[in-house]
Amino acid sequence: MNETSTIFPKQPVWPGDGTHHIPFLTYTSEDLYKRELERFFYKGHWCYVGLEAEVPNAGDFKRTVVGERSVIMVRDVSGAINVVENVCAHRGMRFCRERHGNRKDFVCPYHQWSYTLKGDLQGVPFRRGVKQDGQVHGGMPADFKTADHGLTKLQVATRGGVVFASFDPEVESFESYLGPAILGYFDRLFNGRKLKVLGYNRQRIPGNWKLMQENIKDPYHPGLLHTWFVTYGLWRADNKSQLRMDDHHRHAAMISTRGQAGKSEQVTQVSSFKEGMQLNDPSFLDIVPEPWWGGPTAVMTTIFPSVILQQQVNSVSTRHIQPTGHGSFDFVWTHFGFEDDSDEMTQRRLRQANLFGPAGFVSADDGEVIEFSQQAFESKPFHRALAELGGHGVEDTEHMVTETLIRGMYRYWREVMES
Repeated sequence: MNETSTIFPKQPVWPGDGTHHIPFLTYTSEDLYKRELERFFYKGHWCYVGLEAEVPNAGDFKRTVVGERSVIMVRDVSGAINVVENVCAHRGMRFCRERHGNRKDFVCPYHQWSYTLKGDLQGVPFRRGVKQDGQVHGGMPADFKTADHGLTKLQVATRGGVVFASFDPEVESFESYLGPAILGYFDRLFNGRKLKVLGYNRQRIPGNWKLMQENIKDPYHPGLLHTWFVTYGLWRADNKSQLRMDDHHRHAAMISTRGQAGKSEQVTQVSSFKEGMQLNDPSFLDIVPEPWWGGPTAVMTTIFPSVILQQQVNSVSTRHIQPTGHGSFDFVWTHFGFEDDSDEMTQRRLRQANLFGPAGFVSADDGEVIEFSQQAFESKPFHRALAELGGHGVEDTEHMVTETLIRGMYRYWREVMES
């Protein structure tokens, strides 16, 4: 495409049926973004909402989002997990403002309509009107039924202590949604052990939400961008690795087994490799293999469209992608461990979590390059990005030197968005 073109297309121009050239418009169009919300976040997909460990007791709730819609994950008195939309059925107010808490019921402050923890309407002030001078004035119509005016209830799937929800009543099962290959990596991390929440990080990244999905489907950059990874051997091109996708190519797992830190012919010419780099606190590299790893020292799993599941040595977390417009998203990290962890392992997980998060030794780089990429996309929406490393095809591989997972995601994106 002509570099000096001033023609601004209304639709992205793809190379035939390929996805190795990604139009910048894919990241900058507000119309496309609104369609993405409807097709990926509100219909036909499961979206991450949290961990069961975040709501351990009856009445515990967590306010979060699916796409741009505010929702509440809450445990009811029976122990079941419900997810309801944070929109009062009366006048549409977002009635819950706390991020976490405990309630016996939910009450909208505007007109005090109250709801059970399952989302059923249970109380309407002045439903029967008001008596005055021997007469009843106002009130709801005689055919008003509370059963018709509950909160919007989402479909809920829980597995291994993780909670997903969907606005679509006809969404496929969660297991089918992940597919056998990705489900295996999901179950590797969430293997039935009870989870323990260690803490949160939150940041707003001024870039399109898909760029974070791309970033964790991109094994090309970690050993080039991240000095920490390449210097200490945690993730680099000469590590034993695999890339796996589901049959729709929407979800992916990047699997790496840590090699030896130090020199190798693949990394000595990489500018991010710092042979003389020394740690003031060597405990950051106090890495203890865990039986459930089954070999790999790092597995990064992207579940489209909403979450990244991280296992980087002993640090484990979920990373929730929350779109806030076509050009920004909130990124919420939930760092966790397991209830049967020793105190030493818990401290190890917390120390290694400092590699990640908004100011992490590794992840700060990712937020910055996403921001700078979005700035470029906005300045020339007629242009395109390349994803040609490893060719133009979409397939699983036994190495990292490919952008096959990005091409796969956009193959799925095109199937849904162009249908």
